[in-house]
Amino acid sequence: MESILKLLEDNATLTPEQLAVMCGKETGDIKKLIESYEKEGVIVGYKTLIDWDKTKRECVSAFIEIKITPQRDRGFDHVAEKIYNYPEVQSLYLMSGGFDLCVLIEGKTMKEVAYFVAQKLATIDEVVSTATHFVLRKYKDKGVIYGPQEIDERGNCN
Repeated sequence: MESILKLLEDNATLTPEQLAVMCGKETGDIKKLIESYEKEGVIVGYKTLIDWDKTKRECVSAFIEIKITPQRDRGFDHVAEKIYNYPEVQSLYLMSGGFDLCVLIEGKTMKEVAYFVAQKLATIDEVVSTATHFVLRKYKDKGVIYGPQEIDERGNCN
């Protein structure tokens, strides 16, 4: 049932009991369906979306465009596997257009992100070039609109 998947995508904290009421189904059926989705890999994880700008944690996010030379008989998958295994990598996408892969990474500083690109990504044999784009502010992520930043009297962000 796509309606259950959409509800869980919007709010992963919904219980099977709540989903049953919302969908007019039995709780046991919802539990079995969710178990089945998890086993089949339809549901691949549950995450909480955090606005890190409202915490004391220092974090820099960057999108990195990567052009690669795909390997014979392996295509892009082999290089993608090398890249997605780095813990800094939050997301990795195969793209159409002017570059092949798009990576979203997080680091503590811009210098740490630059080091990742220079020492880890650029050293992969199949990587032809990279272009790094730092995220300056999130307005909306995964369908959630982030609230306005507080501005003090001098115009500085808090």
